[in-house]
Amino acid sequence: MTHNHSPVVEEPAWPIGFRACTGHGGLRERGDDISIVVSDRPAVSAAMFTRSLFAGPAVVLSRAHAEGRRLRAVVTLAQNANVATGRRGAEHAAEVVGRVAGIVGVPDEEVLIGSTGVIGRPLPMDTIRAHFDQAARHGTGAFTAAPLDVARAMMTTDTRPKTAVRTVGGARIVGVAKGVGMLEPNMATMLAYVFTDARIDAADLDGALRAAVDGSFHCLSVDTDTSTSDTVAVVANGAAGPVDPAAFAAALADLCLDLTRQLAGDGEGATKLLRVTATGARDAAQARRIAKSVLNSPLVKTAVHGADPNWGRVLMAIGKNTEDRDIVPDRVTVAFGDTEVYPAEPTEDVLARLGAAMRRSEVEIAIGLGLGDGRATVFGCDLSAGYVRVNADYTT
Repeated sequence: MTHNHSPVVEEPAWPIGFRACTGHGGLRERGDDISIVVSDRPAVSAAMFTRSLFAGPAVVLSRAHAEGRRLRAVVTLAQNANVATGRRGAEHAAEVVGRVAGIVGVPDEEVLIGSTGVIGRPLPMDTIRAHFDQAARHGTGAFTAAPLDVARAMMTTDTRPKTAVRTVGGARIVGVAKGVGMLEPNMATMLAYVFTDARIDAADLDGALRAAVDGSFHCLSVDTDTSTSDTVAVVANGAAGPVDPAAFAAALADLCLDLTRQLAGDGEGATKLLRVTATGARDAAQARRIAKSVLNSPLVKTAVHGADPNWGRVLMAIGKNTEDRDIVPDRVTVAFGDTEVYPAEPTEDVLARLGAAMRRSEVEIAIGLGLGDGRATVFGCDLSAGYVRVNADYTT
């Protein structure tokens, strides 16, 4: 079956019925750091959240609101995660939700809140309140921000905003995302929101989101660390009419994969996108586990950064999965790009060509396990001194 979905290359606009605003709430020194996106009509929704034991108040509150599958507005605070802030942090998250609900005219339980940035610091509520007081005076008539504006306002250590658009039938799907560090999704992703004017059943929407996440954000890692604030949500208001559920699911999956590649390519300190594919696994779960083991290896990542085709490090990363006793070295193959390096012993000429290939902006490592039909592709980046610089003085 051919699905009618395609990437949109121009600067994205919101689907029918969605509006947004951004502004400065004192979370960072300058620039917009608060955003709101809202549907002008009732909507259905689906959402997934971090499994971190230190999930922030924003996640706790949004998780409860998401159960109703009627989310209609999303507010995001950037530069402060509001995590490990006790009862006061929970009160502040609830106050933000209440203020946004009042501004856009929806019940509190139809508002999702995302908060991202430094952990352990209270929100600067005086400046945040001042921002919302001003927003309340202007009302939703001032909601003129584009998706790119929202994506910029969400950024923390990101170097560029992330947006993606797909079409399905007569409907549009628009996604915005942020996140470049503390990034090993253990349910979904850092912060990623998808808005669509497609009319789709809430159960179908939830199933489409979970399938899309499983093949995209779950296959993403920058540094093996799971955030306390990870949130992904999709809001569908039906303004463009019904769509084929299968075609919608395919378009949503494609959009999420697009955002995943953007996030991986902008990993903290990254100079290259790293893609690792494992095939011939016992099942998909094993394939993903092995591929991520290679993707997350600091030794593999630094070799990629230095354009050093050190396939021995790939074998090491596979071999440390000691519980996968069905993996037999004699069945394993490793290739960099389309050039096999194991078990074939590469010549000096081949190594020279591999070095040139590894200096490209995207490097692929392919692993064959020779066990079954399981396969997975995961995305990340190289490890550079830039990552250390960004994170060594993140709060100072």
